[in-house]
Amino acid sequence: MSNLIKSLHYVELDDAHTIRSVQPKPPVSAGAEVEPGMSQEEMQELHDTQKLKETILKDAEQYAEEQIQQAMQECADLREQAEQEISSWWEQRRSDDKELIEELKDQGYEEGFRQGSHEALDKVREEHAGMLAEARTILEQSYQLKERIIQESEPFLIDLSCSIAEKIIQHQLTLSPEWVKEMIQGVLSRRREKGTITLCVSPKHFAYIQDAREELLTSIDSLAELEILPDPAVKDHGCVIRSTFGSIDARIDTQLKEIKHALRQISIQDEGEGS
Repeated sequence: MSNLIKSLHYVELDDAHTIRSVQPKPPVSAGAEVEPGMSQEEMQELHDTQKLKETILKDAEQYAEEQIQQAMQECADLREQAEQEISSWWEQRRSDDKELIEELKDQGYEEGFRQGSHEALDKVREEHAGMLAEARTILEQSYQLKERIIQESEPFLIDLSCSIAEKIIQHQLTLSPEWVKEMIQGVLSRRREKGTITLCVSPKHFAYIQDAREELLTSIDSLAELEILPDPAVKDHGCVIRSTFGSIDARIDTQLKEIKHALRQISIQDEGEGS
């Protein structure tokens, strides 16, 4: 099973039992790593996690690319502005020098003319070198700003993408509540055991799940007993399943938190490799 679906946020009522996270199903993608002995349902839920990761990363990469292009355009504008200012200043200086040369010639001060010309040229070179150094500094600062924008944007993009994904999922589940029932059936079908299986659901969805009890019973062993309870700790369309073999945390917010954590770890790893 993927490390992305371990629960880090749910505390079960029975400390003797372990908590595991699962996700709703769909088909295995080519990029997901399939472990030997994985069931079709496990491969499908692995694909779902991988697909959501790829979508969020694609959105993040697109936003980062836009920021890079904007920073590069700003650098180009700064460089063009610096070159125009240097060119304008140089033309003005040459015009002033020409007027000064003509004035010195008219007055007949040959020595003063030569000395003034040398001083003017030295001053021009010095100021020109200073403007070039300033332009280089601006360019370097622009590139550093671009890198900082990219690094600072990654956590924000991850949080934003996960927040959008959560709203979309919750909206879709509201429109199609039968999807919740199918998800619970998929989780129950993995618990091929006898005894009492406790299904904890959100209090506001308790009535709907209770009405689907007969359908849910078809997903467990005929000798097992299904107990459906409202649990304030379950605040979304997901559920928590407990039995003598442990617990499964299938809450939507838990899965999204695991995905967000995994994406942040990838971001930190990429940042370490790039430094």
